[in-house]
Amino acid sequence: MVLVGKLDSPYVRRVAVSMRLMGLAFEHRPVSVFSTYEQYRKINPVVKSPSFLADDGTLLMDSSLILDYVEAVAPPERRLMPADVKARLATLRLIGFAMAGNEKCVQVHYEHTQRPAEKVHGAWLERVTTQANAAFEELEVDVLGLKGGWFGGPRLDAADVAVAIAWRFSQHYCVKEVPAAKYPALVAYSARAEALPEFTAFPVGN
Repeated sequence: MVLVGKLDSPYVRRVAVSMRLMGLAFEHRPVSVFSTYEQYRKINPVVKSPSFLADDGTLLMDSSLILDYVEAVAPPERRLMPADVKARLATLRLIGFAMAGNEKCVQVHYEHTQRPAEKVHGAWLERVTTQANAAFEELEVDVLGLKGGWFGGPRLDAADVAVAIAWRFSQHYCVKEVPAAKYPALVAYSARAEALPEFTAFPVGN
């Protein structure tokens, strides 16, 4: 299995950390959709990151779709999504907020980096910044309720990976718009996750 994309993407990092937690071997190719666009296009004509090549060569894209497949091939005892329907619903809710936080921080980042300064859309930037903070405000409450544990109980589950990585991404690219001082529980929670070997193996930006 091959994972393609740079680790400055929270979506690429989510797949990489999840696969490591599930004990699955894979090759990581840190190809950029920006600086190495043509190289990426040879792998995936859509140039969407992350991209994933299954062992039979099938191309997948979108982190949630990739992880749906990866969960199916992982040993049952190592899977990160709970099998219980009620627990699965709770996990999906948390992942949804984490992914929304990612999406809005990406939009903030692109507004600053992909437009000339004189063409930055102030009203749109304010809107997506508000949306990003709304996502992290929800997650802050949920993390406070953990009292130092994990959403997965004794071990991390899919929600833990998504939430921890989303917070770390916000502080890499959206630190002004999503101030850490507002989210002390997320700061501490993410720091615990980021200290684990499965996370340190895939540092942000590589």
